[in-house]
Amino acid sequence: MDILLTVFLTALLAVPLGLLIARLYAAPASRFTAGLLRLCGVNAALGMNWRQYSAALLGTNAVLAVAAYVVLVTQGALPLNPDGIGAMRWDTALHTAASFITNTNQQHYSGQSGLSYLSQLIAIVTLQFVTPAAGMAALFAVLRGLRGQPNVGNYYLDVTRALGTLLPASLLLAVLLTSQGVPSTFSGAKTATLLQPQQVEGQAVTTQTIPVGPVAAMVAIKQLGTNGGGWYGPNSSTPLENPTPLSNLASMVSLILFPVSLVIASGVFLNRRRFGAALLGVMTVTSVALTTGAVLAERQPNAALLGLAAPGGNMEGKEVRLGTDATALWASLTTQTSNGSVSGMHDSLNPLGGLVPQLGMFLNDVYGGIGVGMINMLVFVILTVFIAGLMVGRTPELFGRKIEVREIKLASLLILLQPALVLSFTAVTLAAPALTGNSNPGFHGLSQVLYEYNSAYANNGSGFEGLSDNTPWWNVTCAAVLILARFLPILAPLAIAGLLATKKAAPETSGTLRVDTPVFAGMLLGVMVLLQLLNFAPALVLGPVAEQLSLTQPAGAGTPAAAPATVPAAVPATPLAPLTGASR
Repeated sequence: MDILLTVFLTALLAVPLGLLIARLYAAPASRFTAGLLRLCGVNAALGMNWRQYSAALLGTNAVLAVAAYVVLVTQGALPLNPDGIGAMRWDTALHTAASFITNTNQQHYSGQSGLSYLSQLIAIVTLQFVTPAAGMAALFAVLRGLRGQPNVGNYYLDVTRALGTLLPASLLLAVLLTSQGVPSTFSGAKTATLLQPQQVEGQAVTTQTIPVGPVAAMVAIKQLGTNGGGWYGPNSSTPLENPTPLSNLASMVSLILFPVSLVIASGVFLNRRRFGAALLGVMTVTSVALTTGAVLAERQPNAALLGLAAPGGNMEGKEVRLGTDATALWASLTTQTSNGSVSGMHDSLNPLGGLVPQLGMFLNDVYGGIGVGMINMLVFVILTVFIAGLMVGRTPELFGRKIEVREIKLASLLILLQPALVLSFTAVTLAAPALTGNSNPGFHGLSQVLYEYNSAYANNGSGFEGLSDNTPWWNVTCAAVLILARFLPILAPLAIAGLLATKKAAPETSGTLRVDTPVFAGMLLGVMVLLQLLNFAPALVLGPVAEQLSLTQPAGAGTPAAAPATVPAAVPATPLAPLTGASR
């Protein structure tokens, strides 16, 4: 029922929202918007080429990142800090600023105890609005280039338009969440008296401190803006962020709503609705396959708890009130987009259940993040058009414009960037156990490290956790991956679109390769899957696949065969080692 309601409501809302966004970006700036930008010293009528647009995007993001870092390292001396939370350590602040400026929200701290209210609102929630807006703006700049416009738009105007859709939607969702019991207050933490006193280290504990705050506002934009993160460490698995079935349903629809809408908006904006429908079909087929795999995997029992728990699906790391299906659905959708919020602990998923989030992030375009998911899909479209052109002996063209050496070099480098960053840092970290800090030996330990860097690259932010990741090594290396994986995959497609816009469009004929047919959609899907499987299959075989094989061995069969000597971390300590869960 959760799955059907999520699909139905997303389809019901995404079509009108997509049409609205396309109309908004096709229209000239309103008087109000132009006047508002004029007060900021921006001429809304002034267009930019792709280089100017890129410079504006990078410059504004750099200023915001520095401002966020300063707030984080000085929060102990700033107002709106009723719980007296101290300044954040330099490397944690660096990682946090990099994480939130890149629309990732990967957290190496626990929100309720690591940030003041001012930091949550200024350094976190502000970036949770601006960064998805920047992604949406970049998408429409790329689309203008594909339409043949050397003037790809005005960055400041495009961001303002995006904020004009995100702000009212977030306000409505925040009010709904508040009505369901999500905290929305500026008062300090509350103290509750326990119904039954507890003994902790020999001392009687009779009260519990419950951190609160303006949580609903943060949860609303974290879902709608494909941000993820969380006010609380356990994220949306805690009743304080996600208290009721209605809040759970609204949160799941919200995390997928804008990414789906932007696929529809792209087809309308390009005046190629069949092309948009073809891309939406490819994404939906992939989404159904991934979600089905996650749900079926989590309906299987946890091998480590056989004979120790009640028969049924894998309930480790899950809320009983949510169950396996709803948690698996969330895990699948949150990694198909770059949302990264969680309603259960991904580290506790069965091995093949944990494989699904990894695959969603490796593809990074099954809906994807706001704006950037569609941009990533367009890169695969360009590569598919090039491959198809080679197969039929025709010069590759997209929308009548030739795809030549420079465009293919940029697209190819983008495809190689992901394995270069993710696999290199994974290998170095595993080779130095003092740096790794993972809680699980063997195959699952490899998956923990791979997932962390994969999540950083995909601007996702979810984690397999069990990692001691709040260290200078993890914070600095993840910050590097976050920055490179956010801005290079935006700047390179902007350059490609700018180069294509300067070329004369040839008229489409019967010999033109059409990109809006089921045949092309099937080829696009094949190119996506094959390229990413070739890049990451060895790592996945050494991780979740090997773990699954080790857990399904008959009792007494002994320890599975050791992995190659080059990967000593992949030798499990026991074939049925429990998979411990931890917060995001």
